Amino acid sequence: MRTELSEPTAGAGTPATGAPAPSGARAASGNGALARLVGSDTDTFGARHWGTTALLRPGADTGAFRDLLDLDGVDELLSRRGLRTPFLRLARNGSVVGSGDFTGPGGVGAEIGDQVRDDRVAALFGDGSTVVLQALHRVWPGVIDFCTALAEDLGHPVQANAYITPPQSQGFSAHYDVHDVFVLQLAGQKHWRVHAPVHTDPLRSQPWSDHGDAVAARARDDEPVIDRVLEPGDVLYLPRGWLHSATALGDVSAHLTVGVHVVTRYALVESLLALVASDQRLRASLPLGVDLADPEQLAPHLGAVRAALTGALAAVPAEDVSRRVRGRVWSGGRPEPVRPVASAAFARDLAPGDTVRRRLGVHHRLVPGDDRVVLELAEKTLTLPAVVAPALVALLGGGTHTVGGLPGLDADDQVVLVRRLLREGVLVPATA
Repeated sequence: MRTELSEPTAGAGTPATGAPAPSGARAASGNGALARLVGSDTDTFGARHWGTTALLRPGADTGAFRDLLDLDGVDELLSRRGLRTPFLRLARNGSVVGSGDFTGPGGVGAEIGDQVRDDRVAALFGDGSTVVLQALHRVWPGVIDFCTALAEDLGHPVQANAYITPPQSQGFSAHYDVHDVFVLQLAGQKHWRVHAPVHTDPLRSQPWSDHGDAVAARARDDEPVIDRVLEPGDVLYLPRGWLHSATALGDVSAHLTVGVHVVTRYALVESLLALVASDQRLRASLPLGVDLADPEQLAPHLGAVRAALTGALAAVPAEDVSRRVRGRVWSGGRPEPVRPVASAAFARDLAPGDTVRRRLGVHHRLVPGDDRVVLELAEKTLTLPAVVAPALVALLGGGTHTVGGLPGLDADDQVVLVRRLLREGVLVPATA
């Protein structure tokens, strides 16, 4: 295993001045989110680092990712957004603080019992607790837009948490995650110590606590692969399984952890096993009175299962596996937000000359036929006349399209098609 330190480079979607790129432009393209983190040569990142090797990229964003989240935004989330658990948790000295210590009733008109109490959070933070804002890809606009674009670039579902640590405090002891992470330093300084895995490529069912002694020993006894203070704008990439811990230094430190829930080869295994359940030989009962504790009694049945399984696996079409496994990605994140009121008005008044684009993060598959074309989406399937196929291919291929300029249809039919796709959440106004 090797770990590389990359010099800062200007990536697509990252203004050289560090000023925030317009979120609409970034969302419209779906490109540049990954380049903003790892540099413009995303192919090299994919070949040399993705899933295998940690990467530290100093100065990736001279604006310290302020368009995503800053400390003022943290205070707003904690004090004015009505957060509830599990959107917030606190940790101190490696242990999680009970939610009852920082939540309470919402008051009149909000009959809930677990709303975040900003005064209690302030007291706990002042005493050294780390604040963890969870699932920001669902609640904070800048993070929503960025994670939607990054998931489009990666092809894997993405989530985001923020960690705000008081000076000289450590939130969590050395551990590993079961998903890949990008760490974006937002404010202050944080000292990171990173060690190579003790369990490479862990599955979601294989948490670090299963290897707690080995994790503690490596963090205690081995030299770290990365021992570095991250400054605002720095990015650290850690594949799943890499050990890490972090300590804030002389001021409040904040970083955004973007978690990538990678789809693994084991997902194909799980899909194959689910699909071979259609083979009756693999569903047959074992004999009456069989002693499952006796390997000799079990051996002939195990041999029969292996033989049947080999044949059944070979007969599973790749199409069936693809249809099953794609659900992990298609349902793993939500597409770009839609403005319901504005979108409904736009669809109602749609006319030639209006511009639209594909909604970022909408997963789809087109299946052509002789007299129809089927558009498969995450939660529904649309069956449309085959004549709309050229226009559909253009619309789903990306970019901005003008109603009236789509191929294969007259202007009135283009309005009907685009209005349908707007109402189904496939397209959005190009200005959105």
